[in-house]
Amino acid sequence: MSNSSSVTEFLLLAFADTRELQLLHFALFLGIYLAALLSNGLILSTVACHHRLHTPMYFFLLNLALLDLGCISTTLPKAMANALWDNRVITYEACAAQLFLFAFFVVAEYCLLTVMAYDRYFAICKPLHYGSLLGSRACAQMAAAAWGSGFLNAVLQTANTFSLPLCHGNAVDQFFCEIPQILKLSCSDAYLREVGALVFSFYSAFGCFVFIVVSYVQIFRAVLRMPSEQGQHKVFSTCLPHLAVVSLFVSTAMFAYLKPPSISYPYLDLVVTFLYSVVPPVLNPLIYSMRNQELKEALWRLMT
Repeated sequence: MSNSSSVTEFLLLAFADTRELQLLHFALFLGIYLAALLSNGLILSTVACHHRLHTPMYFFLLNLALLDLGCISTTLPKAMANALWDNRVITYEACAAQLFLFAFFVVAEYCLLTVMAYDRYFAICKPLHYGSLLGSRACAQMAAAAWGSGFLNAVLQTANTFSLPLCHGNAVDQFFCEIPQILKLSCSDAYLREVGALVFSFYSAFGCFVFIVVSYVQIFRAVLRMPSEQGQHKVFSTCLPHLAVVSLFVSTAMFAYLKPPSISYPYLDLVVTFLYSVVPPVLNPLIYSMRNQELKEALWRLMT
């Protein structure tokens, strides 16, 4: 195919050749998707219905649950349908929409995780200034900035990616339309233009990651000065899993997006993409609720 105008559809990655394995993949993805829907849906309902939880931390957690639902709903339903109906085809327009939505939700979530680290820093390290610095208006503005950053990045990346001429067929080596896999199909000269945009985005992402790490270093320093061991354990048990998920998210995404196209291991690419696109939406509700007694009590009252 000489250019993108001649491509009307793409072929997504087939997980298996046998019908039994295809149905097994469908059941696995369905279980993961339902778990993400249930856990994030419960957080949304609990935070929205309990006035005591209308605080900055839970407001950001509600936004995180929304983004997690959007992220996993962009990728898994199509993968499940393909496995169930033994069909790899996705139209050009649907592929562009999937890429746009995924870029939007992932970047917005990452920006929100940065905001949440900022929120925890002030709550623990500067509690006397917390109420004045993080009022309802400031929280709404920071959440809007995270969503807006995701939207602008998605517009930029989608426009750049789908403006490239495609010279290497239409087979996408991934279970959804992902920027690195579309770039593999583009002509080598045009590829460099989009790589520049990706490198700029990831320098920004790395800056956010440094901000998150520095915030948590300050939090841990403040916690170690606490006289109560119970208070130390409570903060560490919440912050360390959050930092681990952020680290997993950033490291796998950077590997997927910044490695040269000449380095291609299909199964490794699949695992890496799964780790940053599917695992966080499932793990985040567990991390933010398992160690949060206030949220668990509110959830229990909601269910009873």
